[in-house]
Order: sequence, then C-alpha cells, then structure tokens
Amino acid sequence: MSSLNDGWEALEFPKLDRHTRYDLVQEDGQQVVRATADNSASGLISRLSLAPRDSLMLRWRWKVSRVFEDGDARQKSGDDYPARIYVAFKFQPDKAGFFERAKRKAVEVLFGETLPGNALNYIWANRLPEGEFIANAYTDKTVMVAVNSGPQDTGQWQTVERDIVADYRQAFGESPPPIVGIAIMTDSDNTGATATAWYGDLTLHDR
Repeated sequence: MSSLNDGWEALEFPKLDRHTRYDLVQEDGQQVVRATADNSASGLISRLSLAPRDSLMLRWRWKVSRVFEDGDARQKSGDDYPARIYVAFKFQPDKAGFFERAKRKAVEVLFGETLPGNALNYIWANRLPEGEFIANAYTDKTVMVAVNSGPQDTGQWQTVERDIVADYRQAFGESPPPIVGIAIMTDSDNTGATATAWYGDLTLHDR
C-alpha cells in the first residue's frame, strides 16, 4: 500500500465534525495504519461485493495504546472502542418492515448513499468479556463481538482470526448475505477520550 487512497475511503457520520486521524506509518518495522482519536469518530472503509460461502476467514493484527475507562458496549454513553473492525452486509429489503424501508430511503435521499444492512463489529472492548456477542446499544442490526477485552494486552500486537460466516450465523440466526464493506474504526466521541490504535495485515481467505 503506497497511500490510504489505495482501496480505502473515509467513513464519516452525519452531525459528527471531529474525525479520527488515519496515517500510513512504519511501526515495529512494518507498514501499518495508525489511528488517532481525540473525542472523535470516523473510519476507513473498503467497499466490496463478496458473497461468502460456507466459511470466510478474516484475519488482522492490531495494537492499542489504551482502553477507555468509561467504555461500555452495553450503554450508548460507552459505545466507543480504541479499535474495531466493521463488516457490513447487503441490505435485504424483503426481510425489513415498511417503516424501516421508508426510513432508509429517506436517509439515502438526504445523503446520497445506499445504506448497508446488518453488520458485525469486532471490538477491543473494555468491560465486555472476550468472546461475548451483544447487540449494539443504538441498533440491533449491528452485533458487537469482543475479540479482545481489557487493558492487559494494551501496547502489544494481537493477531485475530474470525470466521465471518459462523459469527454472522451466531449473531443473526441465518446465513449472511453478500459483504458490501469492511472498515477499520477508532472512535471516542461518546466518552470524549483519546487513544491511538495501529492496524495491520487485514486479509480475507477461505478456510
């Protein structure tokens, strides 16, 4: 990767004007993405169109400077993570109610972007135990999966590998639709905290 423009684009949110900074840096002899959050939220997303089969493995390395003292995946006020990987799936209108479809259409008209459907968020949690799945505090269309938890491994590289298909089935009770995007995100807009995270070697492969 020669720049962050190679296959990645900014993922920003309406009404949030403080954005996390992302830089391509050398860290421990490897080229990685460094994210710096200061009461901010935004991400980098790679748009995809990928229909997973029986399994699809997502593997990455990451490191964080700290966890957030007030971080709590069960509360809106604590819905911040020093590092997360966001996997977005195609919206399935045949499984949505009338009001959900209407609301989504209104947002798309206003912001000019087709919204994804369900999502998995792999997080470095503060209080949520490692391995736990819970619905996001804002929407049950997103399920949070704690793959690291607590401060004990901060400052150290951690390697994570997850089967997206198996995790989607556990989270939503059915096989996944096509993947439309994978994002990295370091956010601290709810807690007002600061943190730095490093992301490297994010790959998709069959089992």
